[in-house]
Amino acid sequence: MRLLHTSDWHLGQTLHNFDRTYEHACFLDWLVETLAAEEIDVLLIAGDIFDNANPSAAAHRQLYRFLQQAKAKVPHLQVVVIAGNHDSPGRLEAPTPLLEAHGTVVVGNVGRTPDGAIDLERLLVPLRDRAGKVAAWCLAIPFLRPGDVPRAVLEAEETALDPYLHGTTLLYRQAFALAQSRCTGAEAIVAMGHCHMVDGQSSQDSERRIVIGGTEALPATMFDPQVAYVALGHLHLAQKVGGHEHRRYCGSPLPLSFSEVGYQHQVLVADLDGAHVQGVTPLFVPRAVQLLRVPAQPAPLGEVLAALEALDVPDAPHHAQPYLEVRVLLDGPEPGLRAQVEAALAGKPVRLAKIEPTRRHAGAEQPDQALTLDQLAQLQPDDIFRRLWVQRYGDEAPPEQLAAFAELAHALGDQA
Repeated sequence: MRLLHTSDWHLGQTLHNFDRTYEHACFLDWLVETLAAEEIDVLLIAGDIFDNANPSAAAHRQLYRFLQQAKAKVPHLQVVVIAGNHDSPGRLEAPTPLLEAHGTVVVGNVGRTPDGAIDLERLLVPLRDRAGKVAAWCLAIPFLRPGDVPRAVLEAEETALDPYLHGTTLLYRQAFALAQSRCTGAEAIVAMGHCHMVDGQSSQDSERRIVIGGTEALPATMFDPQVAYVALGHLHLAQKVGGHEHRRYCGSPLPLSFSEVGYQHQVLVADLDGAHVQGVTPLFVPRAVQLLRVPAQPAPLGEVLAALEALDVPDAPHHAQPYLEVRVLLDGPEPGLRAQVEAALAGKPVRLAKIEPTRRHAGAEQPDQALTLDQLAQLQPDDIFRRLWVQRYGDEAPPEQLAAFAELAHALGDQA
């Protein structure tokens, strides 16, 4: 059985007010052809299908058109979709009866039985081979909010554990136990999730922080060693979890900010052989529209204008023209900055998406010591606490101080 793992499509996203419908359409067309060429049996979409909880009608049409085309191209294809933190669970699940009739299972939230217990059956999806026989079981667990996880009775030595982390681990273990009870021994168990794992590498400027203080970071130990493959979403950089070949973030298929310019986006093909994964292969997604950063590092205005005037870009239709971020290092206010940049770009087939003015810290000499305006906007209260601690004491804040600050911030947030 061949699985294709993808996530974080963010349909409906705009890049600095530029519509990205064309790029998403190119990706989805490529994905349909790839599903057929690679003879994929199951498509796993690990959350953040849409960019926000109230996506446009056009974004919905893109999703449903893709599902229709994929099923027409690969009639035996099964699709399993979980909700991410950007998605509305109810909106994603609304067309479930129609989708399930065409081989697509959507799990938007964690359901409850009439007695209030978590409905584990909804989270367990049988994956069938082309003969209709169950060849694997999928733990389709969506993005979990604190109210979604079971509340466990903790032992005395466990009382210091974060309830959310402990409850999430317990839910995965309960779902795994249910899957294991259904296995005859020859089927693989596959887990899906939309979460931030410990030591996961984030993509600057394009990922929404889930929980303040870092307490959302989940341990890889919550996955039983017998889970054949773990298909994760949320982090936009493709990466292994804890160095394990079979625990993966596939990353987003499109660059969602200029910080993602320098690497190739991908989907992953996982080949199952009985109860085990035989291998994981990345397939690189063609980039329909290029993202340019000029210059590569912030530079003084004169150098930047010279680089823009020398910029040589092939002609292209407007919807396929590259997006451009201009990075300029300033010593003070520059009221005519945008007019000078636009004059240097006159007639060039690029779309000016962003001018990133960077100002030095007082006394700083190197551009990489400065904070950009976007970075300032991304700072969370715990980021500010860490920076102030370093500024005052010259060293990183101790873990106990960070934990105390996170607890205080949570308490204040609850009161608000």
